[in-house]
Amino acid sequence: MGINCIDAASLQRAFLAAARELEARKEWINELNVFPVPDGDTGTNMSLTIMAAAKEVAALENPNMKDLARAISSGSLRGARGNSGVILSQLFRGFTKEIKNVDAIDTTTLANAMVRGTETAYKAVMKPKEGTILTVAKGMADKAMELAAQTDDILEMVEEVIRHGDYVLSQTPEMLPVLKQAGVVDSGGQGLMQVVKGGFEGLTGKVSDFKIPGETVDLGPSRTEAVKRSEIDTADIRFGYCTEFIINLEKEFGDEDEQVFKSYLESIGDSLVVVSDDEIVKVHVHTNHPGLAFEKALTFGSLSRMKVDNMREEHEERLIKDAEKLAREQKAQAKAVEPEPAAEHKKYGFIAVSCGEGLSEIFKGIGADYLIEGGQTMNPSTEDMLNAIDKVSADNIFILPNNKNIILAAQQASSLVEDKNIIVIPSKTVPQGITALVNFMPDLSVTENVDNMEREMGSVKTAQITYAVRTTNIDGMDIEQGDIMGLGDHGMLAVGKSVEGTAMAALKAMIDENSELVTIYYGSDIGGEDAERMADQARAEFPEAEIELQYGGQPIYYYLISVE
Repeated sequence: MGINCIDAASLQRAFLAAARELEARKEWINELNVFPVPDGDTGTNMSLTIMAAAKEVAALENPNMKDLARAISSGSLRGARGNSGVILSQLFRGFTKEIKNVDAIDTTTLANAMVRGTETAYKAVMKPKEGTILTVAKGMADKAMELAAQTDDILEMVEEVIRHGDYVLSQTPEMLPVLKQAGVVDSGGQGLMQVVKGGFEGLTGKVSDFKIPGETVDLGPSRTEAVKRSEIDTADIRFGYCTEFIINLEKEFGDEDEQVFKSYLESIGDSLVVVSDDEIVKVHVHTNHPGLAFEKALTFGSLSRMKVDNMREEHEERLIKDAEKLAREQKAQAKAVEPEPAAEHKKYGFIAVSCGEGLSEIFKGIGADYLIEGGQTMNPSTEDMLNAIDKVSADNIFILPNNKNIILAAQQASSLVEDKNIIVIPSKTVPQGITALVNFMPDLSVTENVDNMEREMGSVKTAQITYAVRTTNIDGMDIEQGDIMGLGDHGMLAVGKSVEGTAMAALKAMIDENSELVTIYYGSDIGGEDAERMADQARAEFPEAEIELQYGGQPIYYYLISVE
């Protein structure tokens, strides 16, 4: 039996079913990663993105389309991780802009929303590639427009759209040779298909359980407070109530409004964090008068996710819970870490994404104000970026993503910030980020520094040494599961059976007559003596180059090697 329209309640169920389907399939999608590296994370990133939205969607009771659209858009926007997650959030963002002002979705509205979502996602990517999630999204949107003129049955339409989406996905290896070499379809496109298929099952009633795991929503910023609670005596707590809430904006909330609002909250409390976009404002404040904070916030819109904790009363109990939670979070997700807070407001500030004790110390040593833990094994979200930006007191803040899969999230965060000038330096590897930061000149203008940092960064070649998680063929090289791989900036450099042998082969592939400096960063799985032996071998093999050895402490990757 067909249906002619989707109301808000039906869309809510469909979206939650889509989120559950993607969450259930994320590991399978991870395995479709072209390079058989142990950090293949497309499925994880897309799942974390949609689950951030799903938690907001699940919290709505008797939603209307406008509130539902806001929850999907804002939740996915701030929870977006990795390129695939950012693109998914943009697909949702465009889709919800089309539906937010209707009471129910018919085939025409659905087709228009899919087209708008695709257009929004394409615009978010600097150089869109065909054969990716974008191609699959466009194929389904085009098919939806064709079908909207032929039927008013939404189930019939979506079923045909899915069939066509699967076909487009199957053709992605013909559009991207690297997919064909690896014998896989595009992982992001597969993730999108699972989202649509899950939503379809929600519409047809095949899915009856819409509960989202871990529905309790953590606004995030307050967790940075939790780390040192063990050092706080209850008598030292000046403002006793940890107050958190979301404002669903119903009127303009410009720069001046935000500044006035922040000033008011600072007059009644401390530990203030205010993060806003064009639809919501997230607030965290410690105060003795939560009601006053709520009253002021109500002048801008309705409130949701209101949470007040008596920090004095719960202090002892929360010490234990926070310690346990912190240990879990450090293993499960990227967590912002502040090296040393800036003493005063300044002209320039720097945020770097880092993964590994040694690498973090290097970034702090060359001027990073704030580090976001993450990178290869866990891509930080747009929300993580926003929290970091809020912590750096500077007019101009440079962000170094240090991973090609984090650049889009950083750019998305920069677009949401209005009171600071955010500059994303598109560093794709840690060595590139280090080189960029070293070459910052405080006497130059922002534009001059961007040109200088990107130029110097472009002279760095990087190799990453890790192990293969599956058997495949990349760049003409046969790779067996468990082999050691040397991944370069543009493809595979070397494959071998030993870490040291593969690292040396990769280094040989990078070095030429213009190479002057080689820096070897050894990871957490490499002992100091082994690293020294590797460096000595490199010095003997390449006597014309200066060889430096640094402890990086990064997981997964035995060595990161840069050649300049």
